[in-house]
Amino acid sequence: MSFKIIVDSCCDLTAAQFAKGPFLRVPLTISLAGQDIVDDDTFDQTQLLLLMREHSEPPKTACPSPAQYLDAFEKSQANDLYVVTLSALLSGSHNAATQARAIWLEDHPDTNIHIFNSCSAAAGEVRIAMKLLETAGSDKRFQTVVNETAKYISSMTTLFVLEDLDHLRKNGRLTGALSVITGALRIKLLMGATPEGEIKKVGQALSIKQALSQMVQLMTKDPGHVGKDLSIVHCNNAERAFYVRDLVLKSCRFRNISISDARGVTTVYANDGGVVVAY
Repeated sequence: MSFKIIVDSCCDLTAAQFAKGPFLRVPLTISLAGQDIVDDDTFDQTQLLLLMREHSEPPKTACPSPAQYLDAFEKSQANDLYVVTLSALLSGSHNAATQARAIWLEDHPDTNIHIFNSCSAAAGEVRIAMKLLETAGSDKRFQTVVNETAKYISSMTTLFVLEDLDHLRKNGRLTGALSVITGALRIKLLMGATPEGEIKKVGQALSIKQALSQMVQLMTKDPGHVGKDLSIVHCNNAERAFYVRDLVLKSCRFRNISISDARGVTTVYANDGGVVVAY
């Protein structure tokens, strides 16, 4: 059986990872200063960061339409389709994909399609996509792949440290309490995802490096990380990503580590200098 893995554009796969697998990407759209920026192969991170620095209003993101997912299903020409989306609590991408699945199956009842709510974003979506590639690529049955991946998602950890959380706060992606904290205090927060995919505070520090060190300390203390793969996504700051990697190599026992730069949606919310990890 042939298979395809369809991801939305908050899945920050490296170019090598994307080329390695049967991936298709469905883009979100970013709106800022009267411009609509499609988060596809034409995305220019430098241009977006410049616009974000020049304009005080936060960028807005729009999820893909069901029609865009239907177009990806059509292009896939595969029997088994696995779709990975942003956390359903953070974006309408999951809902759009679910609507597209219902429409597609009306005319293609023999296709197997599963929509995975990543309960995460960025590095978390990378990990799920690569898990699907490994599992589905082993010629396992569709339902076995779905079950194993769902179990993997439930055990996955996502952590991130950002220079500021303004864009998350202004776009309503934080709870009320977190909005107050981030607006009033000059501290760096270590953030994570709840099992349901909502953003939560994990720790705090006086500097980015201290917060990144706390992040690695949490991974070191977590026995569940051993033998897993780690994805690190950075927004225009490879130095910080490699700083995290070097700390991890000293104290953790991951199987593999990948580093990638943020695509458009992650750039909006991580902002310049942000670092997201998932395992």
